Amino acid sequence: MKYVDEFRDKAIAKKLAAEIAGEADPGRQYNLMEFCGGHTHAIFRYGVQDLMPDNVDFVHGPGCPVCVLPIPRIDNAIELATQGAIVCTYGDMMRVPASRKNSLIKAKAAGSDIRMVYSTQDALKIARDNPDREVVFFAIGFETTTPPTAVAIKAAFAEKLANFTVFCNHVLTPAAIQHILQSPELRALGQVQIDGFYGPSHVSSIIGSAPYDYFAEEFQKPVVIAGFEPLDVMQSTLMLIRQINRGRFEVQNQYTRVVTPEGNEKAQAIVREVFELRRSFEWRGLGEVPYSALKIKEEFAGFDAERRFALTKSTGKDVKGCECPAILRGVKKPTDCTLFGTVCTPDNPQGSCMVSSEGSCAAYWSYGRFRLDIAKGKAGEAAE
Repeated sequence: MKYVDEFRDKAIAKKLAAEIAGEADPGRQYNLMEFCGGHTHAIFRYGVQDLMPDNVDFVHGPGCPVCVLPIPRIDNAIELATQGAIVCTYGDMMRVPASRKNSLIKAKAAGSDIRMVYSTQDALKIARDNPDREVVFFAIGFETTTPPTAVAIKAAFAEKLANFTVFCNHVLTPAAIQHILQSPELRALGQVQIDGFYGPSHVSSIIGSAPYDYFAEEFQKPVVIAGFEPLDVMQSTLMLIRQINRGRFEVQNQYTRVVTPEGNEKAQAIVREVFELRRSFEWRGLGEVPYSALKIKEEFAGFDAERRFALTKSTGKDVKGCECPAILRGVKKPTDCTLFGTVCTPDNPQGSCMVSSEGSCAAYWSYGRFRLDIAKGKAGEAAE
């Protein structure tokens, strides 16, 4: 497809809204979790929630790699910079709060050499241009951004670029979905019942649709891999509702113009060559999740920052009152947080969900969702 207008067509949106209203059983609730932050932003940017019946609710999941990275890992990146290394990372990470009200951008302002890059190739160039300095790439992201990190490590290995290392924080989507569905700890905390999932788009372009078959079968939850445009989300909603109504629990691929069952096999191969599974990794909001992240293989150990540098174990915690962990679990919405829109704004973010361009709080703020919720709340109070 060359153009996007057809995925934002008003007439088709109205037709899909009518079909959803006709299919949704008024006697039941539909709680549908969008794992990817890109879907959250599409929902609120285009007002998709307002086209849904009252009993169809979007539950925002942990679909933002910046949001789910725990504070101790950010503290470690700052520690590397204060030890004299040049630390390179993507822009979203720069303002995420670390412990003691610190952040990468504040550490940079204090004199540490921390640089925002647009790609792993930028970090490699910095290493080549500064042969007398240690250069660490602070790698984050789901399966989408993992292949470029693997390419960078292989390039450094081939060049014998001894001053380049990677601080690896790549995490895996399927493991997080499984943790949400089966964790008794999360259910004890009041985890909302999830009736179906929107499969992440960019992630699925790499891993394909096949990895979700397990969830549909094992947990009896339908999964529809959805594109990022408003009509993609609406069509996927209709597909999920139809599956739920008919008692079907399958993986459907709405985003067929990008995602295939097998995914990008070349990207998968290079990831397997460079990385292996970690036994456990901490996610903000989810806690320790088994086999949910990657580490650099022994063959490439010389390019692993965690092996080269002695990093301390930080015990940093979220700002008191910040509900980002509960929001990432789908237990709460941004407007349930007392800091949202008061202490916590894009200019003064207190949690990762407001900092990240894909965070739920950022979506609510950017597109005025919170204003509608507050207005509804005041109207309800007046009625009482």
